[in-house]
Amino acid sequence: MKIVIPFFSNILTKVKFLFKQLKLKIHKSTGRPLAIKPENVIALSVFKHQHGIPTKKSIWKIFKEELKCSYKTLVVNMNRLSLYALLILKSILNWNQKHSHIIKHTDSTDIPVCLNKNAKNHKTLKGLASWGHSGKGLYYGLKLHLTSDLERKVLSFSLTPANSDDREQFKKINRDLEGIFIADAGYTSEKLQQEFFQEHKRILFAKPRKNMKKMMTEIQAKLYNTRMLIELNFRNLKMLYNLITSFPRSVDGYFANYIYSILASVLG
Repeated sequence: MKIVIPFFSNILTKVKFLFKQLKLKIHKSTGRPLAIKPENVIALSVFKHQHGIPTKKSIWKIFKEELKCSYKTLVVNMNRLSLYALLILKSILNWNQKHSHIIKHTDSTDIPVCLNKNAKNHKTLKGLASWGHSGKGLYYGLKLHLTSDLERKVLSFSLTPANSDDREQFKKINRDLEGIFIADAGYTSEKLQQEFFQEHKRILFAKPRKNMKKMMTEIQAKLYNTRMLIELNFRNLKMLYNLITSFPRSVDGYFANYIYSILASVLG
């Protein structure tokens, strides 16, 4: 497949480099050879999210002359290879962790999977999605928990039902990280702060609630003011990289969308 669109070529070059670095070799031992090379599939998926293309059908129409495969073949391969995309994403996050700023931010954001009025009839993520609350109100879906540093590099993340406990996920996604962690009032817990604290390694500053303002020092106030940086990551994922969708018709399709969205954002 020879695609000359410069933006795609740049993405493909990055994906091929990461395939080589991670020694990813995807072979089909039986049957007909793969219609599309795995690195091309992942590069197309990243291209789709980096350019705000909403559906797989749209990306297939753009490249169908070069792809020379059916729409179904492309969809199956995009979903199937999302696990390899996750390996690539994990390697980038590991690199980010090794070169991260000492100040880090953790927060969560809502990921609706359908309109509220359609929640009762939503079957695709039944058993995984749940009702939850966000700043915009009640929603049905999942929750993205994410840690990034002062330079907005993504360091770790997890996806959970919308009603999951943020504090439990905080411990999981930051288990192997060190530094000064800043979080909002939803993470305020003396038990969490004590369990997370490691002398000379890491500490959590959760923003005090309104009735606790007198307990906040000047330096803590300055640190809390940097927390909005993680909100920029969430905004970009949703507005620029199509994190939120209701188009997939399978669990694999939904999670492939989330993986490719985050991968597209960290690849820049």
